[in-house]
Amino acid sequence: MRAAFFRALADLAARDDRVVLLTGDLGFMAAEGFRERFPARFFNVGVAEQNMVGLATGLADAGLIPFCYSIVTFATLRPYEFIRNGPVHHGLPVRIVGMGGGLEYGLAGPSHHGLEDIAIMRALPGMSVFAPADAAQAETAVAATAAVPGPLYLRLGKDDRTIVPGLEGRFAIGRLQTIARGSDAAILAMGGIAPVAADVARALGHLGVSATVAVVASIVPPPLDDLVAVLRDHPLVVTLEAHGPVGGLGSLVAEAASTMARHGRLERCAVGPSANSTTGSQRFLEARAGLSMDRLVARIIAVQESAA
Repeated sequence: MRAAFFRALADLAARDDRVVLLTGDLGFMAAEGFRERFPARFFNVGVAEQNMVGLATGLADAGLIPFCYSIVTFATLRPYEFIRNGPVHHGLPVRIVGMGGGLEYGLAGPSHHGLEDIAIMRALPGMSVFAPADAAQAETAVAATAAVPGPLYLRLGKDDRTIVPGLEGRFAIGRLQTIARGSDAAILAMGGIAPVAADVARALGHLGVSATVAVVASIVPPPLDDLVAVLRDHPLVVTLEAHGPVGGLGSLVAEAASTMARHGRLERCAVGPSANSTTGSQRFLEARAGLSMDRLVARIIAVQESAA
């Protein structure tokens, strides 16, 4: 989604001269187009993410719309107090952009695994949180959230090629996007792992299990009405996320379930602590966390059989 984000940001900047880009010495081979078109609106602050957010807070207070770009962990965890005390407490339109959610920087080690970002960012009052599932949806999301008045967190994946079949770039604040319909189960996916959800649904179909698949890209504000409808209409709801088990999509859906009377099963598939303590490729770590297609299909079938 990296190239798609910078294309969308450049288009936004061409329409709105308040848009500026700050980076923590990252974005090489992707941000150059923006820098060349808008050199006076590009700031490389170096490896100093706290200072980057502090500078962005001042720029926003002066009437600009700054986008702060870094790897997920460095965009959210390192400057967290600065985000809280700056744009959040003052309601300023600072955009925090985290690249490489989940285990996408797997080989860089646990310091680069972005597994807590959704939890901590959605805990901040007034912070909007969005996690597009593919490049086309990321472009749509940048345009659709341009007018959000307060601070915003955008979680992006590195993959610019893989698309979620049936999504076709659709995005709406406070809504989910359904890409397949079934009656036996529903799979709700967040972020760049969403293509796996589509693969799981196809594999389940070959086993006689029909599954709804939906992308949840708007985390705050959440698509509560849509989630309640999914929970009401399916005996089994599975959440899929490259994030820790606390505070992410699974927690969001559990919160929605707590508002209604329901007798179905909620199965939350996320990254546990064992995967985050290991270095390896993204696919290796996701499989180790139980998020590969084969392991997810087996888990869903087992849950269904236990409920029969």
